[in-house]
Amino acid sequence: MAENNPLWEVQLTITDDNDPQLSILTNRIKQEIGGTEWHRMGQLMLKVGHSNQAEELYNELLKGASDDSDRAFIHHQLGVMKNSQGKYLEAIKFYEKSLEIKRKTLPEEDASLAPTYGAIALVYNNMGEYSKALEYYEKSHQILEISLPPNHPDLATSYNNIGEVHRNMGEYSKALEFYEKSLKIKEISLPPNHPDLATSYNNIGLVYDNMGEYSKALEIYDKANNICEISLPPNHPNLT
Repeated sequence: MAENNPLWEVQLTITDDNDPQLSILTNRIKQEIGGTEWHRMGQLMLKVGHSNQAEELYNELLKGASDDSDRAFIHHQLGVMKNSQGKYLEAIKFYEKSLEIKRKTLPEEDASLAPTYGAIALVYNNMGEYSKALEYYEKSHQILEISLPPNHPDLATSYNNIGEVHRNMGEYSKALEFYEKSLKIKEISLPPNHPDLATSYNNIGLVYDNMGEYSKALEIYDKANNICEISLPPNHPNLT
């Protein structure tokens, strides 16, 4: 509420469990946002686009981190935050530190390494280093295929990310192939108003846009926008 004052003002809206869409969405959020109370707070801040507040929180948590697992997680989340701010070299440093900590005690194919490989790939993709991005995405995807069931949302995210690199390289048919694999899994595993479904629709629409199929692109963009209006706060970056 004021500088150097650790108080928060929260605006609440009354609702109840009779809203089936809200119930499905909140149950899904509970599955996605894990860890301690403060870790959950940080992840939620990043989800809704409050990266500056998340950075303050994670820096404080890092000072009091009690073990390597905790430190690896916080470094990863700081990488997420720096990437969202466009500070790519700083993001890579945080991700590599997280990877370094994990590799001290974990085998190379451990499932917990996949998110960090994928995160490093995302930064390289944002920097335009597409071959490097594909290299890290493929490392991540290989681990996920071994460790997860075929309809797991994390596999959908992996397909989506690989599709994005192909789109950025101008390989539109390959991009559609991976985006549609991602969407198929999300339609099975996520509630119909989940923001990740909007991401898939938006990405497919973008490919059609790039290919000059504008009516198809507009149809799919509308699907993405409808989901975002339901599931995100009105000032979220994805609605701009």
